[in-house]
Order: sequence, then structure tokens, then C-alpha cells
Amino acid sequence: MKVLAVLSFLLFAVMANAAYVTERQYQREFSRFVKTYSKKYATDDFFNRYELFKANLDLIELHNSQAGITSTMGVNQFTDMSSAEFASKMNGYKPAAKKSRKAAKQSNSMVDAPATLDWRTKGAVTPVKDQAQCGSCWSFSATGSIEGAWFLAKGNLTSLSEQQLMDCSHPEGDDSCEGGLMDDAFQFVIDNKGICSEASYPYKAVDEKCKKTCKSVATISSFVDVDFDQSNPNNDTALMAALQYGPVSIAIEADQPIFQMYTGGVITGPTCGTNLDHGVLLVGYGTDSKLGDYWIVKNSWGQAWGIESGYVRLARGQNECGMNSAASYPVV
Repeated sequence: MKVLAVLSFLLFAVMANAAYVTERQYQREFSRFVKTYSKKYATDDFFNRYELFKANLDLIELHNSQAGITSTMGVNQFTDMSSAEFASKMNGYKPAAKKSRKAAKQSNSMVDAPATLDWRTKGAVTPVKDQAQCGSCWSFSATGSIEGAWFLAKGNLTSLSEQQLMDCSHPEGDDSCEGGLMDDAFQFVIDNKGICSEASYPYKAVDEKCKKTCKSVATISSFVDVDFDQSNPNNDTALMAALQYGPVSIAIEADQPIFQMYTGGVITGPTCGTNLDHGVLLVGYGTDSKLGDYWIVKNSWGQAWGIESGYVRLARGQNECGMNSAASYPVV
């Protein structure tokens, strides 16, 4: 009964909020959205997208009007999509692997960590990339942590090929645009004795046959799965310890509106869930005097999404979006 009461209240709030928006205002906002993001629709799809946009605009206004919020939502390139469609096209983390992996385990131990850390400022992170409408997030998360590990070991930051991982790591368990796992991508790089550069094997956002014509520019010797405190999922100690070695690949739930249309602040509370479906890259942490402690996470939805040209901040100490459940990093 409590759930029904909450849902009824939210529905009433959305309807009440929508009453203050005229159809003319909706049309004006949709026209601006179409122009800004160069949207093109088939005739029979136009009004469907318009209705989805209106519904999402109501959700944005409702969220941003609540007292005490720590994050904001806004119109972006995904505001004409339903949550289900968005998840099917933009996520792609699959926890089940086809083959057993040989990962080392990092224990949940204390670490003497600095108050803040940002691997971007140390030169270990490439610019935010765009996976487009392909479930290849896992490959971007994997290349991101390998790029960081290779830079910290060799002093050379090189953008690495997600498309090679998509095309060639099927034997390890990955499935290109249909999803995959960062650990399986790491295992491919070990098996293949390296990974090619982005420039020599560029991203296409489609399933292709494996090409073996490029030369590897980076490699790893092993990878580590972070072993979290199962009795206390909110315990960040192990993740904090892992991040001291370099950027860390993590899995989160990202199929909720708060993530789909996130524009700033720190995501906190039960707004994004813990059902893992998206691979991203943890690159640092910090503290906001008003919003509290947060993690800095690099996404792969382009630089027009989120905060700081493609990033999101998640609250620390809360297992936000399930981020404490699955994390790993490569070792050069």
C-alpha cells in the first residue's frame, strides 16, 4: 500500500506540474531540442518522440523542483527516449561470462589515501568518448582503465581501440554492441598480447569481423577484481584503495531517468538503483562543501552529456548506483 501511495503521489505531482506548461511551451522546447541535437524522425515516429519528450520534460521539472535535491536533470540528446529504449541502446554491461577468468583479488583493506584525487589532472585519462547507440560501454570502460595503467607505467597516454575489443574478444565472452564485461576485455588483451590504438582501429559503433592488421601499442600482464565487504555494501575502503593505483573500471545501474538526463550535482539516494547494466570508469573523488563526498566517474555518452563534458558525480559511502558491486583494474 505504501508503494501505491508513493506512486499515486508522484503521478499527481507530475500532472500538477505539467498543468503549468502549455502545449505551446512544449512545442517551443521540442523545436529547440530538435534543432540543438540535429534530430531527424520518420513521419510516423515524430509524434511518438514528441510525447516522450513531453513526459521526460515533466520528469525533469518535477525532479528539479524538489527541495533538498543534490543533482539536477535537464534536456539532453536522450530526452526523446523512453527509459526502456534508452537502456537497450546505451547500456551493455553483462556480468555473466562464457569463460572463467583468472583475476587476482584485492582485499578490503585500509589505505592511507589523500583527501582528494583526480587522475585527469595527472594526465592518465583520455577525453570522453561516445559509444553512440551501441551496447559497447564495457569496451570504453576497459580501454579507459588500460589507458590509465599504461600511462602510469610507461608515461605514454594513448587512446586505445574499443572496436578491436568489440570485434575480437568474442572467445573471451564479449558480444560487441550486444554487451560485454570489462574483465573479459582485459583477458583478451592478455591473450592477444596487446591492444591497438584508436587511430589504427577506429570506432564504428557496429558489429564487425575481427581485423588483425593493426599493431599493438599497449598491453597488460593481469587484472584485479576488487573484493568488497559483502556484509556492508556501502563500505568504500576497497574501492578507495584500488583507485590509488589508477583509474578503475566499475559497473553501475544507469537505466533510470536521473542518469539518462543528468546535468549536474551529486547523484545520491535510491534514484538510480543497483541492478548493474552499464560499464564506466572511476577516475577520482572529492568533496563539495554543500553536497558532500563524491566519486568522479567518466561516462561514454559523449561530451554533451552530464557535467564537466561527459562526467558524473556519485555520492561516496552509499554504494550509489551499485558501484561497489563490481570493479576491476588492469596491471601492466
